Amino acid sequence: MTVTSEQRFGEFVVVRRHEGQDHVAELVLDRPKAMNAVSTDMGRSIAAACDALGADRDVRATVLTSSHERAFCVGADLKERNSFSDADLVRQRPTARAAYTGVLELPMPVIAAVHGFALGGGFELALACDVIVADATAVVGLPEVSVGVIPGGGGTQLLPRRVGAARAAELVFSARRVEAPEARELGLVDELVEAGRDREEALALGARIAANSPVGLRAAKKALRLGQGLDLRAGLEVEDAAWRSVAFSGDRAEGVAAFNEKRRPDWPGE
Repeated sequence: MTVTSEQRFGEFVVVRRHEGQDHVAELVLDRPKAMNAVSTDMGRSIAAACDALGADRDVRATVLTSSHERAFCVGADLKERNSFSDADLVRQRPTARAAYTGVLELPMPVIAAVHGFALGGGFELALACDVIVADATAVVGLPEVSVGVIPGGGGTQLLPRRVGAARAAELVFSARRVEAPEARELGLVDELVEAGRDREEALALGARIAANSPVGLRAAKKALRLGQGLDLRAGLEVEDAAWRSVAFSGDRAEGVAAFNEKRRPDWPGE
């Protein structure tokens, strides 16, 4: 796949665009010497990259990938943390939170391409995405209680929304690692593919998603996210507000016209 543009955010994060996938952005975790352990600098870079992607109306889907052959991300940089004073840890907390919420709050659909280890904060980055594509080598888990902390990148809130409260409790309390087949069975990942194909399959899914209305995609994501945890009546009000935001858009008019004219839509994105 030919890279047509590349923008680096700090030393450890890259955003790429590819030939033939004009509306798909690849957000690459690129700290291979540390298996993508999230340091303070890397956290800042993830947040900055997400800010840029969120403001780019041309991006209809984002795929979160890793440049390391054997790991998606092993979580927080515990070597760096080992040198922290309590005051250092307090100062770093907003930076860490900004990295995870940056991914979580991206306005377009986001797909994680997971292979190898996705542990702790690494799995939380994947959980912040809308869809997780994992290959057969994936090993996921939230082992934070085994080092005296708790999942602090959204894991205690995102995991039960995927697998239910009791299953999430078992996984968090036991700190156990879950290999790919069981991860798929439990719903920790959404698609399981052959070893080495997670990135390719995730980018292909991103391209299929990006063929749809950018206005519709962002509104649908907003409705899905805001409706979580609400009762049905309140959720339907969220959906109605999202519908109203797109019903009179240029994309809606173009989509209906293209359907009736039996052609591919040319989305105005507004």
